[in-house]
Order: sequence, then structure tokens, then C-alpha cells
Amino acid sequence: MVRSLSSALLAVAVLWGTGLPTAMAQDTAIHGVRGFLPNLKFSLQGAGDKTYTGKDLQGQTVLLFFGYASCPDICPTTMLQLAEVVENLEDEDEDIRIVFISVDPHRDTPEILQDYVDLFNDQALGLTGSEKAIADVARRYRVSYQIEKPKSDDEDDYDVAHSRGVYVFDRDGRARLLAADGESVEQLTEAVRKVIESS
Repeated sequence: MVRSLSSALLAVAVLWGTGLPTAMAQDTAIHGVRGFLPNLKFSLQGAGDKTYTGKDLQGQTVLLFFGYASCPDICPTTMLQLAEVVENLEDEDEDIRIVFISVDPHRDTPEILQDYVDLFNDQALGLTGSEKAIADVARRYRVSYQIEKPKSDDEDDYDVAHSRGVYVFDRDGRARLLAADGESVEQLTEAVRKVIESS
């Protein structure tokens, strides 16, 4: 899970390359991951049958989140937070972008995902892919998820358990921050601002 990752691997790296003040790093669940997580890399499907890769986002500050469109709580709450962060920073970085990767490829088509993320921010990008493609990118960023068994005879009536974590990549596609849990919009805004300023 993301929480165990942050307490183990990332405890050593809280300040490496982030420019975060010590007090901020200690008082929030935002961790510096430069050199500890890989650069932005994937090949997934977006709306309009378009394939996106990490290279397509070069030159943009990326806020990456894994979830699913029918998630009842964590995903809409986090997407709303990220939309507020983008709004707070759009005058400082017009190329800041939310990327939402689905861990529910059975139900989340590219069009469903794009309609979902558009509810929060009209520049956000919703991406999905095959089971293998999703598993590969989730493994790359150590994201845990599990598709539960259907709750009824309807095979689409199921929940997806997934870890919560927002990954921040700089304009060169380098992983810079992991917001694990519990951070406020103000704290996340300030942390992302430091990434923008140091890019």
C-alpha cells in the first residue's frame, strides 16, 4: 500500500530534490520521491481512440491519480482537491494537468473516464487500457488495487479497492512528490508550487 511505502522507502527521501521546507514535510503526508520512483512512462488509451504516452505530457506539470469513475468517495474527493490545486496555480503554470488512470478497465471506457474528469477540470485527462497495461503502470508506481467479486448477479456490480496517492511529476517527467493521505488543498498547492518553481 502507498502508506507503507511512504513510511519505509520515502522516510529517507522526504526532502531530496523537492525544495519543501522541513516543517511542511513533517506536518503533511507529502513526500519527496525524486530518485526513488521512476519517471513518467505509460502507454494508455484516451477518448477518441487516442493513445497517450508519458512523452505526450513532457513540458507539463502532472498530477497523477489512480482510481475509477464509479468510486463513491476517495476519487471524487481527491479529484475535487486536485481541481482546486490546479485553479490555485494556473496563473503560475498554465501547463499543469491532472491525469486520472482507471484501475477498473472493465467498466471505464475512455469516453466514460473523460466525461468523469471533465466534471472536475476541463483540462484533465482520463486514461485506461488493457488489464495488463493498467497492472504494469500500477506496478511501476507501486499502486495497490483489487477488483472485488460482484455483489449481485450483475457482473458489473462490484467495488474496486485501491490505494490513495497523488504523484506529482515535473515538466521533465521526473517523479517529485507523493501525497499519500491527509494533506489539505493549501498544503498540496504549496508543495506543487515548489516543484513548479524548481523545474
